[in-house]
Amino acid sequence: MNNGFVYKQEVHLTVLKTSVFFAGDGFAAYSSDGQLLLRADSYGPDKRHQGELVLTDAAGKCLLTLRRKWPSLHQRWEGFSGEGTEGQKPIFSVRWSSIIGRSSVTVEVYDDPGEEYKIEGCFAQRNCTIFNAAAGEEPVAEIRRKVDPSANVVLGREVFSLLLKPGFDGAFAMGLVLVLDQIHTDEDDHYFTNKGDDRRVRAEPISDD
Repeated sequence: MNNGFVYKQEVHLTVLKTSVFFAGDGFAAYSSDGQLLLRADSYGPDKRHQGELVLTDAAGKCLLTLRRKWPSLHQRWEGFSGEGTEGQKPIFSVRWSSIIGRSSVTVEVYDDPGEEYKIEGCFAQRNCTIFNAAAGEEPVAEIRRKVDPSANVVLGREVFSLLLKPGFDGAFAMGLVLVLDQIHTDEDDHYFTNKGDDRRVRAEPISDD
């Protein structure tokens, strides 16, 4: 979706939640050398901004606009390229559903028919994997707790690692992080499961090289 954030090698980004007071109150993603790459500015508790999220690059250029779709039986978000002006068609959707205690998150990409992703794990614990459902459940990105290698200490949940597999769009992945944060806000401590499986994935922190 944005070639500027697609890498040929596996990449570890550090994601910082810029405020711990309000869910979804801003995120910033940094490269391994500390360079700011992506951010979602704070919108706080202001009701005017609920239901819309904006992801920008370090210079403030809008890359993705995410809007919650109303009405919807399940939580559904749509992603738009750039500022998502009126009449513009979404390029992907994220749908959360829960049936009899089992939850799932499905991502459908409209520009490429048949391209679909599933998210499994627990975002609340910063322990999720994004799978390419059309490629035999191949993992394309992971969210993990971050470890301070100097002290071998697991950091708080406001700082975590976003691991990108080669070829997977980092801006797209960060858009999914923003939506997962909103879903977690509404459905605290729900686990997202794949194939109707009710497994709970244990957190295994990954430290950057």
